Amino acid sequence: MPRYSHVLQIQETDMVRKPDWLRVKYPAGGNYDKIKGVLRNHNLHTVCEEAHCPNVAECWGGGTATFMLMGDTCTRGCRFCMVKTGNPRGMLDVFEPVKVAEAIAELGLRYVVITSVDRDDIPDGGSEHFASTVKAIKQRDPDVITEILIPDFQGNLADVNKVIEAGPEVIAHNIETTETLTPKVRDPRATYDQSLRVLKYIKEVNSSVYTKSSILLGLGEIESDVVKTMKDLRQVNVDILTLGQYLRPSKAHTPVSEYVSPEKFEHYKHLADNLGFLYVASGPFVRSSYRAGEFFLEALIRKKKTEAIN
Repeated sequence: MPRYSHVLQIQETDMVRKPDWLRVKYPAGGNYDKIKGVLRNHNLHTVCEEAHCPNVAECWGGGTATFMLMGDTCTRGCRFCMVKTGNPRGMLDVFEPVKVAEAIAELGLRYVVITSVDRDDIPDGGSEHFASTVKAIKQRDPDVITEILIPDFQGNLADVNKVIEAGPEVIAHNIETTETLTPKVRDPRATYDQSLRVLKYIKEVNSSVYTKSSILLGLGEIESDVVKTMKDLRQVNVDILTLGQYLRPSKAHTPVSEYVSPEKFEHYKHLADNLGFLYVASGPFVRSSYRAGEFFLEALIRKKKTEAIN
């Protein structure tokens, strides 16, 4: 799936101990309870919960959440991901797009992020479901900005095109790690070149769409490979890059090789900025859906829309 595979707890069997900067606040509060209630009422999932994202307190406390389509079971088994793996056997809630649109309206969201599990059990990988969700959101309120974090749809570009044609302003697909580490930590069906092809195709079809990708650090990468990955992403015109710390979900998952310091994250941000990304977020708790990045994109997109009208 498009991964948010980062948890609040880290196993003590990791190669190095968790540093103090990786302490997070326990989720609670009015907005948190409101969002949780709306989600339960509409029987919806969020990646915030399913992947135990460490930013859930900050995001839900601020009134935002990342919706996860097509259930809570992924057909792939990447070795860094918290989301459960299995075979949903084609089951799909056809009313989910409308439910998501209703929940967004109920929460009063103006910028929304939609992702999903990988659904290789569905012929089109769920691309039509993604498209229907974007259309349902836009139909209810055309002013809502949609960012979607998509799987690779097994490299089927016709399926990717369905999503592009639905009209989201931002399309993300995560490269996840370096080319060298990809076979070791990602599902065999999720290849490095396939991810780059998907990102390249999005820009070729619609150059006005903002594209986004993410790299996890702490999986055993070396700096030269991280830089190569950043250069590969710029080569296919990716606009937004996020870099965050991998946190081990369980003893069965890939161990953490390094807890990358905030200073090193800042170093990578400097390197990425120099490569020409439009926006770079880099830090231990940075994830694909990151509020600072969303604020930046929303301001940029709304400014462009205003200028187009005038």
